[in-house]
Amino acid sequence: MSLRLLGAADWPLWREARLTALGDAPHAFTARLADWDDGGESRWRERLALPDAHNLVALLDGDIVGMAAGMPGDGPDARRLRSVWVSPRVRGRGVADRLVAEVASWASRSGATRLTLAVLPANTAALALYRRHGFTVVTEGRETVMSKEL
Repeated sequence: MSLRLLGAADWPLWREARLTALGDAPHAFTARLADWDDGGESRWRERLALPDAHNLVALLDGDIVGMAAGMPGDGPDARRLRSVWVSPRVRGRGVADRLVAEVASWASRSGATRLTLAVLPANTAALALYRRHGFTVVTEGRETVMSKEL
């Protein structure tokens, strides 16, 4: 399994990963498949061209088996982890751990001292993953906000 950093020209890979993730795990995301399904090339390129973003896919034998994104956070010392998904065929094999660790490493290299995320409270597998990586709950509500000092 390898991780690939994506740029704007890689929009077809990001599109495939995102649509697959939203179709596979609608319970895990606030966005819906219908929100993105009709997005044209320019919309996908714009998403990947956001300044200071770190968009990754995990590949196994040429197939997309995971994704994650690092985004600017609230303030210059914070980054945000978003869009984490792993294919059911490789769950439990450390793919999510590698994705989260890579985004945390990127955040640290970019000068951040804190990495935050929001997760739906019913997503117990994701909550366990993030706790395993040192994230703690900051607030609970419609989404659980978690943070990790880098």
